[in-house]
Amino acid sequence: MFTGIVEEIGKIKAIKKGKNSARLVINAKKVLEDVKLGDSIAVNGVCLTVTEFSNSAFGVDVMHESLRKSSLSTLKNDSSVNLERAMLLNGRFGGHIVSGHIDGTGKIINIKNDDNAIWYTISAKDKIMKYIIEKGSITIDGISLTVANLSESDFSVSIIPHTQEETILKMKKIGDIVNLENDCIAKYVESLLNFKEKSEVKKDITMDFLLENGF
Repeated sequence: MFTGIVEEIGKIKAIKKGKNSARLVINAKKVLEDVKLGDSIAVNGVCLTVTEFSNSAFGVDVMHESLRKSSLSTLKNDSSVNLERAMLLNGRFGGHIVSGHIDGTGKIINIKNDDNAIWYTISAKDKIMKYIIEKGSITIDGISLTVANLSESDFSVSIIPHTQEETILKMKKIGDIVNLENDCIAKYVESLLNFKEKSEVKKDITMDFLLENGF
């Protein structure tokens, strides 16, 4: 589990591509301070398992499903990536609940300055957009952000200077592809609403039912 608060920017040191997979070696510093084999590190928002590490880099295997649903297949040697270790239970929860399981990708269609902030507008498919609400949470390349504006086919976020400097958003251009993870709560609510008994008779969902079950 992650918070969407990026800890550092790493760089791709090496890529070994298989038929439908890849192995990445990533230069890093901070995320290696207490790393162990089997630890989870989010790379541009994708939860990956550390399979080897040194004092300056770590290696991960990327399976077919992760390549298919994310932008990791577009990475090259020296590409910059956002990195975050799995969250600690004894620390502040600064972002929102992030699983590191990407729902799909979006495309940056506009970037504009607004005094000290920068606005990014991102288009996405209906399967992503249906879970996005204004002032709700969205994860972009592993960054926990708040949706500021919303239309049927795109949404916008406003980035403060700190987020701009501490993540790879500052390197993004119009037309670039980004990884998106929806707020998991919305998906759980949808699953509950669509739940059917084994008899295939749909259970009536009321506001009282939702309140009774913690929603």
